[in-house]
Amino acid sequence: MPELPEVETTLRGVEPFLANATVDAMIVREPRLRWPVPDDLAARIEGQQVVGLRRRAKYLLVDFEQGSVIVHLGMSGNLRVVDKSTPLKKHDHVDMVLSSGKVVRFNDPRRFGCVLWQDKGTEHERLLGLGPEPLTEDFNAEGLAKAAKNSSRPIKQLIMDNKVVVGVGNIYANEALFKAGIRPTRPANKISKVRLTSLTDEIKVVLAKAIAQGGTTLKDFVGSDGKPGYFQQTLQVYGRAGQPCGQCSTLLKEVRMSGRATVFCPECQR
Repeated sequence: MPELPEVETTLRGVEPFLANATVDAMIVREPRLRWPVPDDLAARIEGQQVVGLRRRAKYLLVDFEQGSVIVHLGMSGNLRVVDKSTPLKKHDHVDMVLSSGKVVRFNDPRRFGCVLWQDKGTEHERLLGLGPEPLTEDFNAEGLAKAAKNSSRPIKQLIMDNKVVVGVGNIYANEALFKAGIRPTRPANKISKVRLTSLTDEIKVVLAKAIAQGGTTLKDFVGSDGKPGYFQQTLQVYGRAGQPCGQCSTLLKEVRMSGRATVFCPECQR
């Protein structure tokens, strides 16, 4: 699944084309996504001007005067900016046709993504209860320590909980825990405030670097300009099970946590 840096990269890729653009048409070829595309979505935004574009967790929000189109890329979705004359590809499900002649096209082979609507002044149920954004001051060591204090869950599961902090997916949880020297399986309430402070800092650093480098190249993801991300070249542990640790040369170990690959160094992470 595209993680927060990939979603942020997508936002930055489509923003120059969507900012202040007028939508001439909304074409829905396949409404049966993870949640059905609203029947009246086209009527709501055709002829309307985009007034903003933002990200909340892994959701993209295209803002209009009366509300927002909410897009989630799901497991394999992507947005492309193409000319109106560009031939359709298989799984091109939704088009936002702009007066500029460009089209923002949503493609999703597995149909786990979504295109929804949120009325102005309301919050869609998909956005309710989300925790702080990791790259803001709202996510800090105090908040993480409070969440960890009464939780015996493994620390990796805690930082991947969207009620604690949004957008820390599997790849970047592995990387941040390695940089902080914390074993992913360690109970959250057994970790000191000092170490949680380090983890908070590393989460911010790892995500910021990934965004700056264009996101991580995944099998189903390339950037909105068609170029793959580059952060995978600098991954320290994720996808490197059985290879030597870059810090101590101990072979990296992999375990499964909640069905996800979790890689760590038995020597560097305690």
